[in-house]
Amino acid sequence: MNYTLHQLAIFQKVVELKSVTRAAEVLHLTQPAVSIQLKNFQDQFDIPLTEVVGRQLYITEFGFEVARAAEEILNQMEEINYKAKAFRGQVVGKLKVSVVSTGKYLMPYFLTGFINQNPGVDLSMTVTNKQLVVQSIRSNEVDFALVSIIPENLACERIELLENRLYMVGNRPYTKGEGKSLEEILDNMPLIYREEGSGTRQVMETYLRSQNLDYRKKMELTSNEAVKQAVIAGLGVSIMPLIGLRNEIQNGSLHLWPVPGLPLGTRWSLVWAKEKKLAPVAKDYLRFLEAQRDEIISTYFSWYEKFK
Repeated sequence: MNYTLHQLAIFQKVVELKSVTRAAEVLHLTQPAVSIQLKNFQDQFDIPLTEVVGRQLYITEFGFEVARAAEEILNQMEEINYKAKAFRGQVVGKLKVSVVSTGKYLMPYFLTGFINQNPGVDLSMTVTNKQLVVQSIRSNEVDFALVSIIPENLACERIELLENRLYMVGNRPYTKGEGKSLEEILDNMPLIYREEGSGTRQVMETYLRSQNLDYRKKMELTSNEAVKQAVIAGLGVSIMPLIGLRNEIQNGSLHLWPVPGLPLGTRWSLVWAKEKKLAPVAKDYLRFLEAQRDEIISTYFSWYEKFK
């Protein structure tokens, strides 16, 4: 046997994704390069690792066993690299963060300085919906999660980062012709909703109930970007977090509408399970946030504070 760590990494990724093409994309290699390494790896075994039926790639039982062993070997090599860096006095380790979809406009700015200062830290940031973010904390898959509403029935610690303010937005400046009240506005313009389970949706529905409005859902979209484009196209209005609207407000494609009871306010918070034993790299990151949070807000979000 004379296989390499490079071949193990390629094979493990092919098994994980069940596709040579997708593995090549993730590994930033060409498809022929992955296929060659896969063949060279297979040549060292007299039992098939994969099978191709039609155009579909299948992993054999033996292939799955080899992939599990490869993952363990690669993890051990990664641990050795971390320990080598730690002995040189560097902050090292893997930092795993799960972020609700709108949080992608916020979280990178609170990570950049820490990652740049500590090249021995590997970052894994997943952007997904609120339900999966909460699940990632409950199942101990991540160190931290960024949310705008603290999950119910979850014992967690938190550090607040920035106020989350939600405004009604339209694709043109507000005029008296749009309606004098929220009810009149919504009689004339459809209200575009985020999907069920979204934090933005939760805040919006709470607000509508406070205004004694039971507005029929005519349009429901599954991402903040989709809602923005729908409003820009004139399909309706929506209540959206300001954090993701900077460019559209500046170029005039979206406008904030003055509506009674708005803006709504929650807090962007980084949370972690109360019982979680944080790794040294996670503790170092919390210390970084405590020291640098105000400076980060001042540097990157001064535009945001102007809308208070």
